[in-house]
Amino acid sequence: MARTEWHPGRVGRRTVLLGASAAAGLPLARPAIAQERKLVVGVVLPLSGTFADQGKNYEDGIKAFQKVNGTKVGNITVETVMRDDQGPASGDLSRRMTQELIQRSRAEIILGYSFTPNAMSAASLLTEAKRPAIIINAATSVITERSPYFTRISMTLPQLSASLGQWAAKSGIKTVYTIVSDYAPGLDAETWFTKAFEAGGGKVIGGARTPVSAMEYSPFLQRAIEAKPDAVFGFNPGGDVSVAFMKQTKERGLTEAGIKLLVTGDVVDDNLVPAMGDALDGVISALHYQVELQNPANQRFLSAFREVAGANAVPSYRTVQGYDGMALIYHALQASGGKTDAESIMNAIKGARLDSPRGPITIDPATRDIVQNIYIRRGQRLGSGWANIAFETIEGVKDPAK
Repeated sequence: MARTEWHPGRVGRRTVLLGASAAAGLPLARPAIAQERKLVVGVVLPLSGTFADQGKNYEDGIKAFQKVNGTKVGNITVETVMRDDQGPASGDLSRRMTQELIQRSRAEIILGYSFTPNAMSAASLLTEAKRPAIIINAATSVITERSPYFTRISMTLPQLSASLGQWAAKSGIKTVYTIVSDYAPGLDAETWFTKAFEAGGGKVIGGARTPVSAMEYSPFLQRAIEAKPDAVFGFNPGGDVSVAFMKQTKERGLTEAGIKLLVTGDVVDDNLVPAMGDALDGVISALHYQVELQNPANQRFLSAFREVAGANAVPSYRTVQGYDGMALIYHALQASGGKTDAESIMNAIKGARLDSPRGPITIDPATRDIVQNIYIRRGQRLGSGWANIAFETIEGVKDPAK
């Protein structure tokens, strides 16, 4: 079945249903105007606590998309209703918020889940209620297998980590020490970096797993330096945690010891770079988005985002995921002809192709996971500041764990 490719900025404003005479020779019936109606998108995000900045990034992306495309798809007005899941240690709360959105707010589609435990907690509920849910971030590979109503618009840690492991092996790095957060995404990152790196001839000679909200990395970094690898591979959940990690790699003299730093790109998210400063120097990362991408969709996105967040604001990759989450919903409504039952929405999502700020993306119809470009980047000075600059593109990367 052919799929309509969705281009943000090209949303129809009215849907007109044309009737035709059932008998030859009879006058055509007057066109019937489809009834205006509302569709509620329930949004579950961390809006308070340690990771509230993540929720704000997604929210800005949602607002930016509707600024460009409006709030209507044909005769359907799309309304978002937000709920706060407070972060990664609140799976039960996330499930309750999802249930409230479905039962009280009559949400027909759910968008959200920044963290894996929160997505996992809601899986059985979404299956029972038959509610399509678009994962805005949670990056553990297995999540989409927990409910047939899950689709991912973000990335998986295997996508990023395997891409980086492949690059490291072919770039002459022989030995690596890993430092990852001790929860499912961190274990995915560790596993798939190791598989790809060792398949390319490298060797992981040791590693450490750290608490999810750890802010003190000196002991782990010291052990890494003592192991004398060619490089350290790191993953942690972003925000202040990543800033602390990066600053301490600089303070402990990792690069001065002749050790390269490799990280998944979420650790050095573009909007965190000002807080990291020269700790970014020479750091190699893999990510599916960066601000400097030159394509029309990214220019539209950046313009809308800065209207929402301020002229000098720097978007996170999370902002793009919020933006693309709404794009996927609008695509599904258009491709389904305005049908909002779960089967119609899911059929429209499977195989969807979107013109994203990050480049072309596709939803794999078999896995409901995203296929996208991964950019290998280097931290370097740009003008008076620092930036991640892409120097290699790996096109059309699927989740290698599926």
